[in-house]
Amino acid sequence: MNKRIITLGEIMLRLSTPGHDRFINTQSYEVNYGGAEANVAVSLAFWGLSAAHVTSFPDHEIGKAAVNTLRFSGVDTSFIRFNEGRMGVYFVENGAMQRSSKIIYDRFDSAFAKVNVKDFNWEKIFEGADWFHWTGITPAISQSAADLCKAAVQAASRLGVKISADINYRRNLWQYGKGPMDIMPELIKPSHLIIAGLTDFENCMGITETDYLQACEKAKSMCPSLKYVSTTHRHSISASENELNGVLWNVESLLESKTYEMTHIVDRIGGGDAYMAGLIYGLLHLDDQNALDFAIAASVLKHSIPGDANFVSIDEVNQLVEGKNVGKLLR
Repeated sequence: MNKRIITLGEIMLRLSTPGHDRFINTQSYEVNYGGAEANVAVSLAFWGLSAAHVTSFPDHEIGKAAVNTLRFSGVDTSFIRFNEGRMGVYFVENGAMQRSSKIIYDRFDSAFAKVNVKDFNWEKIFEGADWFHWTGITPAISQSAADLCKAAVQAASRLGVKISADINYRRNLWQYGKGPMDIMPELIKPSHLIIAGLTDFENCMGITETDYLQACEKAKSMCPSLKYVSTTHRHSISASENELNGVLWNVESLLESKTYEMTHIVDRIGGGDAYMAGLIYGLLHLDDQNALDFAIAASVLKHSIPGDANFVSIDEVNQLVEGKNVGKLLR
């Protein structure tokens, strides 16, 4: 039986300078649509799973174009709603060599920030669902978005749907009078899988351990259903060259992936979402170590693809895991 995954979160219009142009001198922008949770849904749909994304857009052509982009990627859009507000936008300047990449956000007062929790029937949305994924970005956007995320998490927990939370602490987003410690611990508590680094643990769960394994164990004491905790480690040599590996705690031990050297990065945005999607896919189909290896390989491949989404096949990910056909000309 095909697994079904539900994701929740804002999608924004992405405007990128062509190639490595700078904001200050570009004459045009390339258009994409992306959001952390939607990027996960796109990957999973591309790998043949049933994936539905829940969000809200402004009721005009740009909002509808974003919906069409999801449909083209194979994502179920039947639960998307339209309401008042603007389309969130973010601008990207891709760095190179020692010049860092830059992102400028323009998402205040978006349609998703004004979402109405009553517009979504979570019992219906979760019919036949195996997994629900959310990130710490959503409850940081607005009180309405936080309320929607809470309703979703509570319904998923009540209905026995596995929950993954990419805590994804964004300090600059919490601007509506609430802090992460006011909201995040309750949302995280029923999680099956958490993606978090030490900074995320401290700011969103009050866990101040300096040892990652001890932080994982403390998270488990706060989250009775928790089975996995994971994070990636990135060493940035330059904007074009990074090293990346991942770790996965499965309550019994801390597993580690190999470290990949990425020497000609095309676009690192969405790399964490590709990892998240790979981990969900892997934990649904593989043993823990192979799930971790699949996830980090998926993330590495994302760094070779422009835009937010990771359009790589399962075979391509597995070939990288196995070290086959790496960088070759395939005919």
